[in-house]
Amino acid sequence: MSKHIYWRSAFFLLGIVILALGVALTVKANMIGVGSWDVLHIGLTNTFGLTIGTWSIIVGLIILAIDSMFMKQLPKIGTFLDMFLTGIFIDIFNFLLPTVDGFFPQLIAFCVGLLLLGFGCGMYIVANLGVGPRDTLMLLFTNKLGWSVGKARTIMEVTVAIVGFLLGGPIGIGTVIMSFGLGPIVQWALSINEKLFYTITGTESSVYN
Repeated sequence: MSKHIYWRSAFFLLGIVILALGVALTVKANMIGVGSWDVLHIGLTNTFGLTIGTWSIIVGLIILAIDSMFMKQLPKIGTFLDMFLTGIFIDIFNFLLPTVDGFFPQLIAFCVGLLLLGFGCGMYIVANLGVGPRDTLMLLFTNKLGWSVGKARTIMEVTVAIVGFLLGGPIGIGTVIMSFGLGPIVQWALSINEKLFYTITGTESSVYN
C-alpha cells in the first residue's frame, strides 16, 4: 500500500480532531457567539435534548441525503467517517474543556477556536478522503458555480446563521465574525496544507479533481 494513503489518513484524522477542538472552544465562548451551524445545533439541543455533537451528526445525515439526490451518487466513506467522528469529538471536547468565564478569556477562546476550526477544515479537506456534509456542499458550489472556497463558505455561513436565528438559536458578534471570517481562514489553511502535503509526499492532494 502506498505511503500516501497513510499520510492522507493522518491529515484526515488530525484535521477532524483540530476542527472539533475549535468548535468546542467557540461553544465555550458563548458570551461572544457561536458559529452558524452551531447556532442551529444548540437551538435543537435546547429544544429537543440530545447533545450538540449528536445534532451535528443528524443534520449532517440530512444534508448528505439531499446532496446524494442532487449528485445522484453516494458520498465517499470518508464523508461518513468525518460526520460521525466530528460529532463524537465535539462532545468529548465539550465535556473535557472547563467552563470559560469572563469576556476576555472567552474572546481568547473564541479566536483560538476560530483559527483551529478553519485550519482543521483545510487540513482534512486536503487529505481528499471525503469531506464532511457541509464541506461537500461547499465544494459543490466551488466546482459547479466556479466560486472560491472563501466565497462559498461565507455565503453558506451567513445563510445558516440567518436560518438558525429564525429557529431560536443563540447568535452574537462571534457568529457574524465567523460567518465572514471562516471562509478566508479555510482558504488559507487549504493553501498551507496543500504545500505541506506536497512537501511530505511529493504529490498534489487533488482536492478539486
